[in-house]
Amino acid sequence: MSEWLISLEGTEAGQRLAMILALTAAVLHAVFGALQKGRHDPWLSRGAIDASYSMMAAPLALLVVPWPEAHMWPIFAGAVVIHFVYKILQAMAYSRGAYTVVYPVVRGTGPLFAVVGAWLIFGEVFNAVQWLGLAVLLSGIFGLAVYNLRTITLDRETMPLALGLAVVTGLFVALYTTYDAYGIRAAADPFTFLAWFFFLDGLSILPIAGLRYRNMAARPTLGPLALRGVSGGLVAFLSFGSVMLATRLDKVGEAAVLRETSTVFAALIGWLVLKETVGPRRIALMGLIAAGAVIVELGR
Repeated sequence: MSEWLISLEGTEAGQRLAMILALTAAVLHAVFGALQKGRHDPWLSRGAIDASYSMMAAPLALLVVPWPEAHMWPIFAGAVVIHFVYKILQAMAYSRGAYTVVYPVVRGTGPLFAVVGAWLIFGEVFNAVQWLGLAVLLSGIFGLAVYNLRTITLDRETMPLALGLAVVTGLFVALYTTYDAYGIRAAADPFTFLAWFFFLDGLSILPIAGLRYRNMAARPTLGPLALRGVSGGLVAFLSFGSVMLATRLDKVGEAAVLRETSTVFAALIGWLVLKETVGPRRIALMGLIAAGAVIVELGR
């Protein structure tokens, strides 16, 4: 499968597959965010999810995929550090703000800086039509965040701090998007990068999650938490794995923009699952997000 995937790089078929993978990542990333924001403490949810996907990746990394080349170990170290900081910031933001306010800000900040990073690192350039599409998408994302901020009463006292943390988290989304694209392109076999990334990255947050669980006065039941972890681990494999493969097959900036349609799916999850209010204005803003993504693709 690795040889087939590599053969698609730079081809029209590869571009189509990258688009499908990025949109798949968008849907699954919204699910992943909701799993972390659900009824469990975000730190514990993240710890359970990371432990699950690390254990899932271990046999693949150690026994199935080719062993990483020597130059990949520093790249893995950098990826683990960047994702660790991202997880800390994300958990802090989710602990202080409503999901449908925090999530759009995190995801809206990411693609703009990812496009800039892709230009600086990979020499990728958006044309005028694609910049228009990005502007439309961002107006929908940040408009959704502003609307939610005005109408949602949950966590009002801590919302300014949550929004600040969300912006910084979005910067780290852009950083890990471009860095992971560099890493998966540096590996001879893309699945070697994915397996070892998930194996190593999943270990980083466990000490913090373990300490938080131990210090809780009322500890949650482990069964439901473990179930959330396994579910989230499977979603993480498919979500993060899909967008990483998309950045190897095609442009990093375009994959980053398409993934941020996850905000639309996140709003639907917030309405259907988390029972947060959705109205016609939010639907219109979600339409802007989708339209922006379409414009970016049509303008290539």
